[in-house]
Amino acid sequence: MSAEDPDTADGDEEEEDIRYFVRIGQTDLDGTKSVERSLTELNGIGHRAARIIAAEADVDRRAVFGKLDDDTIDEVVELVEGFAEEAPDWLTNHRNDFFEGGTTHETGNDLELTRRQDINRMKMIDSYKGVRHKRGQKVRGQRTKSTGRSEGTIGVNVEAIREEQAEEEAAEEGDE
Repeated sequence: MSAEDPDTADGDEEEEDIRYFVRIGQTDLDGTKSVERSLTELNGIGHRAARIIAAEADVDRRAVFGKLDDDTIDEVVELVEGFAEEAPDWLTNHRNDFFEGGTTHETGNDLELTRRQDINRMKMIDSYKGVRHKRGQKVRGQRTKSTGRSEGTIGVNVEAIREEQAEEEAAEEGDE
């Protein structure tokens, strides 16, 4: 054996030391990516929140997430789950909850569930936003005169004209 063989064996052990999946809540995050990038894969955590979480955990945001030791990963998981208490109100994604009145930061599947419940409540009480959601129109005050059209074609439909001409020509050739 040469002197390089033990080095490659150590290199293989380092490769096996990585956790390929890190589970937070009900979501598996990619352990081969950096801490910041893998945290942004979690619904409800953006780039800014991921940077804040990495800074709070005293972890380099560019470090590979799966290569961190278990204690550090557990600390990051705890910070993600308790992000609402640490973050300012303007950074949370669910302020002034209708039922509880508090501010929370939803992540993972809870975010989609909460959003769907809020929209259904607005539809049921026929608020302005709820009516817009029911109709499938824009909700946040955008222009609708020229954008957001989902039905029909505006202006000249060249393809339809060409199809009609082709059908007429085929009918004329069939008559002759």
